[in-house]
Amino acid sequence: MIPRDKLEALREEKAELESKVSDPSLMNDPKQYRTIMRRYKELCNIIESWDKYLNFEKQMADTKNMLYSENDPDLQAMIKDEILSLQENLENAELELRDLLIPSDPNDEKNAIIEIRAGTGGEEAALFVADLFRMYSYYADQKGWKKQILSMNETGLGGYKEIVFQLNGENAYGLMRFESGVHRVQRVPVTESSGRIHTSAVSVAVLPEAEDIDVEINENDLRIDVYRSSGNGGQSVNTTDSAVRITHIPTGLVVTCQDEKSQIKNKAKAMKVLRSKLLDLEIRRQEQEIASFRRAQISTGDRSAKIRTYNFPQSRVTDHRINLTSYNLESFLAGNIDEFVQSLRIAWRNEKVNE
Repeated sequence: MIPRDKLEALREEKAELESKVSDPSLMNDPKQYRTIMRRYKELCNIIESWDKYLNFEKQMADTKNMLYSENDPDLQAMIKDEILSLQENLENAELELRDLLIPSDPNDEKNAIIEIRAGTGGEEAALFVADLFRMYSYYADQKGWKKQILSMNETGLGGYKEIVFQLNGENAYGLMRFESGVHRVQRVPVTESSGRIHTSAVSVAVLPEAEDIDVEINENDLRIDVYRSSGNGGQSVNTTDSAVRITHIPTGLVVTCQDEKSQIKNKAKAMKVLRSKLLDLEIRRQEQEIASFRRAQISTGDRSAKIRTYNFPQSRVTDHRINLTSYNLESFLAGNIDEFVQSLRIAWRNEKVNE
């Protein structure tokens, strides 16, 4: 059933917000302005869809009245065809409306900061970090997103102990958020001489980029250390203390950056990651509160959950959360991951409907 009373209440809320968004004083509070404008945009879409549904509903009632009053068999057949078409339009409009009524996550529109770290498996895990970084880079190219590396720790064979990068573009966090978790790889490592298959793992964390108005950081809560950058094998990258380590004392979060030769630039990059980590902590806290009442099928916050397996001998990739498998691993690693991304989003939205 369509929640008619709720939709008419939303129409009234939209009318109230129209007067607020036209108030110039609202611009003095950027956070409130952004919140109100986002809600107003949501309500505009909902009411537009609701009016479309009501229009189809009225057309259906008028057409049925014509059918009851018409005696000509040919005209009756035409009217019945029109009723079938209107019924399909009504059903599609209802699906669209129900989808819009699911509360959207305002963070979905944000840019994404992605951390990939090697776990069990040593050098093989570090090499798979590089594979995933390339995979996400290819996917970003398909979406037209811009990529910026924030921090990386390379290994001798071309892998990464960890790499942190940002994807800037439309709905970047909304599409990438379900990549968070443990990714397991099964293959013969390049360092394996006997041809045995090894299992390694890397962890992926996807954070929404935090803006200044999203997270307030007290400078007194920060401990900032500077030190000399170093690269593979411990050799000096430069001869000045340009590397920056920031510790957020209340949470114990530690962020480092040493890729720039400028201490100021390294600090700015580290602060960007720290803000996003603090915002992610708050999001996960809220999700855990909700999960205490009803655990979601799609885990977005558990960094320890094994979410996907990449099996090279079988050219198979399996997402364990939705039991989706593809036997075209080469294409998947080339960035063609949209089938999985969209399936995960659908599963998440279905779970929201059930809630």
